Amino acid sequence: QVHLVESGGGSVQAGGSLRLSCAAFGDVYGSRCMGWFRQAPGKGREGVASIDSDGYSYTSYADFVKGRFTISKDNAKNTLYLKMNSLKPEDTAMYYCAADSCWAGPIYLRPEFSYWGQGTQVTVSS
Repeated sequence: QVHLVESGGGSVQAGGSLRLSCAAFGDVYGSRCMGWFRQAPGKGREGVASIDSDGYSYTSYADFVKGRFTISKDNAKNTLYLKMNSLKPEDTAMYYCAADSCWAGPIYLRPEFSYWGQGTQVTVSS
């Protein structure tokens, strides 16, 4: 079992920056792969970025955040980060952290992670 706790959301003006954090507690093997997803009101959940720093060593980004967002993971702290720069109003959403063991292979941005956090709200005003 893995318990995920997100933090770092908030309100910012367009062009600003935020850094989200996600601390993972429990089975460290269950959080070998981690990712960020988001869901805006009236829309489905979409993958933002994911990382596997222990096995396949990849990072994956959605096209709409490439060049603006950076995902990273501190394995010693079992904490995932998402640095968001050049934020746009369309980035407004609830952001969720996700984790999985990825024993069957990389998940990339598919919403197939086993564990999910409660979410942290990001609001970008124009």
